[in-house]
Amino acid sequence: MEYQVHIYTDGAAKGNPGPGGYGVIMELVGTSHKKEFYEGFRYTTNNRMELLAVIVGLEKLKNPNMKVLVVSDSKYVVDSVVKKWVLGWEKKAFAGRKNADLWQRFLKVYRKHQVDFKWIKGHNSHPQNERCDELAVFASNQKSLSIDAFYENEDGKLI
Repeated sequence: MEYQVHIYTDGAAKGNPGPGGYGVIMELVGTSHKKEFYEGFRYTTNNRMELLAVIVGLEKLKNPNMKVLVVSDSKYVVDSVVKKWVLGWEKKAFAGRKNADLWQRFLKVYRKHQVDFKWIKGHNSHPQNERCDELAVFASNQKSLSIDAFYENEDGKLI
């Protein structure tokens, strides 16, 4: 498949759960066009941030049916999709599965495009992965952090 977009992602959390963030780099293949995104959360987990990074990257695509390569250092995310575990979870209404809210959101946007995944080893001098890690850590260290509705209500009280 000839890809139109490469999406590089990473998530981070200090504590599991604890403050966390994600970082995303999107590159339009064959051009110098690149965008970066990040966001931090007060109380979340690493796996949630890894998955949310992929979701945000896919949601940023403006046109339907794009050919996309997602590059992630998260075995949790990559294996869940490539090995089709998430489809089995969906058939069972995500019963007993962590992060069901995000997996449902993922499937909604994933099905709008032609998406392949590539796992890479984290902290292994891959330039985009290293940059995504920097963005995720930077996001998690912000003074004003978003609320992950899975863990906190709008008043900031733990659920």
